[in-house]
Parts: sequence; structure tokens; C-alpha cells
Amino acid sequence: MQVDHELDTRGLNCPLPILKAKKSLNEMASGQLLKVVSTDPGSIRDFQAFARQTGNELMAQETVGGDFIHVLKRR
Repeated sequence: MQVDHELDTRGLNCPLPILKAKKSLNEMASGQLLKVVSTDPGSIRDFQAFARQTGNELMAQETVGGDFIHVLKRR
């Protein structure tokens, strides 16, 4: 999957990863992909809810070691 932008939010807790992702998505064109890397375990649920509420598509979520990776497609 080819992402257009990557956002590192390691060490930040809710709601900061979501707020930073929202800001990045607002600066992106429709259809572009944003990869967010977080260390907050709550970010899995947070990004699922964020996608439902905003209409951005959650393309993928995975856990790699202590990192939680989320890929969002800009609506």
C-alpha cells in the first residue's frame, strides 16, 4: 500500500494522535492515504470511531511490536 503522508504520534496519548491526524487529513487531497503510527493502545478504537464519524475510510490497522499502525483514506 503506497501512503502519501506519514504521521508519527509515538508517545502521545488520546486525543492527540486523532487531532494530529485530523489536521494532516485536512491538508491532503481526496483519495490520498495517511499512515499514523501510535504507541497508544486506545488508538485502535479511537481511529475506528474517528473514521465512522468523519467519513474518512480506515484502510488498515495493524500492531507491530509496541506500535499501532493506522492507514486512513481521505474522503
